Amino acid sequence: MDSVYVKNKKRVKIMSDSKEKKLILMVDDVDFYLTTAEKMLKDKYDIIFAKSGQEAIDHLVKGALPDIILLDIVMPIMDGWETYYKLKGIGLLRNIPVVFVTSMHGEDDVKYAYEIGAADYIMKPYAQSDLLIRIEKILNNTSKETDQS
Repeated sequence: MDSVYVKNKKRVKIMSDSKEKKLILMVDDVDFYLTTAEKMLKDKYDIIFAKSGQEAIDHLVKGALPDIILLDIVMPIMDGWETYYKLKGIGLLRNIPVVFVTSMHGEDDVKYAYEIGAADYIMKPYAQSDLLIRIEKILNNTSKETDQS
């Protein structure tokens, strides 16, 4: 699978070393979290990074089709909630699972995320094992649903 790796506004085409490797879109405005996620996920997944909601939408409109989207909520200009609604408004993207990965720990935020259809809600900071297990579980459930259709 060809994918585009985007970090620090540089676009580099990469080749997956496996046809089985899934593609993740990670959206966060903080470099530390993008770098941390890259270290945790790069061996198992191809990753596209976006530093804003608009950049994420731009990648998707240009044809990037991830298997899962990890989306921060607290971002300038277009927060994660607005980004989520814009993503879900694009027909082809409607069924891509979105996981909110955020520093927002309020019960109301967690509840709201699930009410609007989020696949999961992961609070920062997170452990690598927790992140990997939860992503894998969602991707497995998504493939089972696709197989049954």
